[in-house]
Amino acid sequence: MTSVTSPATDPAASGPAPVPSFAVISGAQVRTALEGREKELVHLVEATYRLHGAGETVNPPSYFLRFPDRPASRIIALPASVGGPVRVDGLKWISSFPANVSSGLPRASAVLVLNDHDTGYPFACMESSIISATRTAASAALAADWFTRNRPRPTRVGFFGTGLIARYIHTFLTGTGFAFDSVGVYDVSADSAAGFCGCLQQADGAGQAVDITVHDSAEELIRSSDLVVFATIASEPHVTDPAWFAHHPVVLHVSLRDLAPQVLLASANFVDDVEHCLKAGTSPHLTEQLTGGRAFLDGTLDDVMTGRVEPRTDRPVIFSPFGLGVLDLAVGKYVYDAVARAGNLHVIDDFFHELRRYG
Repeated sequence: MTSVTSPATDPAASGPAPVPSFAVISGAQVRTALEGREKELVHLVEATYRLHGAGETVNPPSYFLRFPDRPASRIIALPASVGGPVRVDGLKWISSFPANVSSGLPRASAVLVLNDHDTGYPFACMESSIISATRTAASAALAADWFTRNRPRPTRVGFFGTGLIARYIHTFLTGTGFAFDSVGVYDVSADSAAGFCGCLQQADGAGQAVDITVHDSAEELIRSSDLVVFATIASEPHVTDPAWFAHHPVVLHVSLRDLAPQVLLASANFVDDVEHCLKAGTSPHLTEQLTGGRAFLDGTLDDVMTGRVEPRTDRPVIFSPFGLGVLDLAVGKYVYDAVARAGNLHVIDDFFHELRRYG
């Protein structure tokens, strides 16, 4: 992972570390730095998962700000630190306001603050809804790859939920080598499903035509898909019948709360981080509460990548990623380095003012 170091992170610097400059990076710059680099970003996310598995990260619990007058909305703080060659600390501050969708705005908005490893000074603030969607999609594509290495590659993908995250996941799946004969779509909103289909048709316009089907029911979508992507805003389980998964698909349970415990108990279950995922009313958390233990878990994605666990092929495989702040930091630092190399940082020279300890 090539990086451009800020003055305070240059290991060759001698004497007191200078205060790093502070830059603001716009969403347009973020998109330019990330667009079309799906394979590289999946490799970055894999490397970050491996650092996390090796204990070279710090990823505290996420903090949820909730509102009594707006119970459906929340803002989440994800502090984290990444070691290894990345060497960056920081915080993602991401809001989820579902009512935005009805007025045409995306549900989520976010910023990411990067802090210098040596001084702790923040050196960048960047638009982060794109970074968040990117790391989520890269994680999903990485999991789809590893969980299908010991079974036939999926040719039928189904998207349950058709918002921005679903669009990004489709982009990362196709951008990292997955080729689908058919794409299934299901959403409780007909308008959302139609909009997603339009995106799929535009994405496939330059290549081989793919059969796109809007399904009338969740059961129909699941039964017709080898790879199922859940990307909804569900707050509690609504898919309850394990028989729908009798064909043993790989399930990317990105939205975390769609599946009832009985579905998980009939499947092989993997998470990104056990302690993070088994909380906040996620489907794995509800399954733990129901069973009184964690025996239903087969392991983590890192367990699979390091060969400690091989996914079963005689039952559905469900990957439920909580979403780790360390991934946001790794992708955010990648963006910062790319913008810095291009000479396009918007630096605010006087952002830090009181820099003399005694005036």
